[in-house]
Amino acid sequence: MKVIRNVADITPELQGSIITIGNFDGIHLGHQKIFKRVVTESRQRGRKSVVITFDPHPKKVIHPERRPFFILAPVEEKLSLIETTGIDTTILISFSQEFSRTTAEEFVTDILWKRLRLKKVVIGYDYKFGKDKGGNADFLRSYGTKLGFQVENIAAIKIGNAIVSSTNIRLSILAGDVTMASKMLGRPYNVRGVVTRGYRRGTEIGYPTANIESEKVIPAIGVYAIIAELDGKRHQGVINIGYCPTFGDEEITAEVHLLDFQGDIYGKEMEVFFIDRIRDESKFERREKLVEQIQRDITRARTILAPHFNDRRDED
Repeated sequence: MKVIRNVADITPELQGSIITIGNFDGIHLGHQKIFKRVVTESRQRGRKSVVITFDPHPKKVIHPERRPFFILAPVEEKLSLIETTGIDTTILISFSQEFSRTTAEEFVTDILWKRLRLKKVVIGYDYKFGKDKGGNADFLRSYGTKLGFQVENIAAIKIGNAIVSSTNIRLSILAGDVTMASKMLGRPYNVRGVVTRGYRRGTEIGYPTANIESEKVIPAIGVYAIIAELDGKRHQGVINIGYCPTFGDEEITAEVHLLDFQGDIYGKEMEVFFIDRIRDESKFERREKLVEQIQRDITRARTILAPHFNDRRDED
């Protein structure tokens, strides 16, 4: 997939493309449905398929007072996920305060039409764009009628009564419902980061752990069964997210314990896939009780993770 990071670099070969526009944080099932439609349409017409998206996320720029703002996929991860859908080109627009003042009319005329001469735009069911969100499906259709391009809305996907959206995925993760988040994403929710040294309390009680730090949204405090990828290998594991109340810690950490693993992993990059929540975080009066609970957590994690490993404890 070709990535264009400046609209001035848009080449003539992209004129007449089938395009979509959006923030696409997380590349969830709804986004994937849109991309599939764009790719199918472009191949049927012999055109290029193009995604237009933004970095950083517009809300970070428009609402700087909202901190922290949790993202589901950093930009390079987002680009990688888009590529897997078969899209030909992604145009990554740098979103700034200046760009945020671009009106919907300016965006359509200056980018979509003058630079791309698009044939069709496919958008999500509720997508809005431009200054003060002045652009929507009806706005695009009015310009499409004048300029000669088509507009297609893709209906929302629902899981139960919940609409699949980046906002609902964030809320699920923050509530600890990683199972629902994974269903909406179409894959286990993941975080990737460099392993750092923590308080080493796990080592003291016989269950060494490693801290992982990430810019992505971290699930609610609790204990989860995970799959960890390290040096190209997958491992079963348990992650504890919280304050470690038994030891009186005041800083939230995400501590990973890999099952049946020995080795130095500090300073390495690890990717963690959240499979299911095991329990809330608890405070234990004695370390012995904590150790007993950790043993139960590991037993539970093995049961949860077994189907993902064909009953093996790890695999290459």
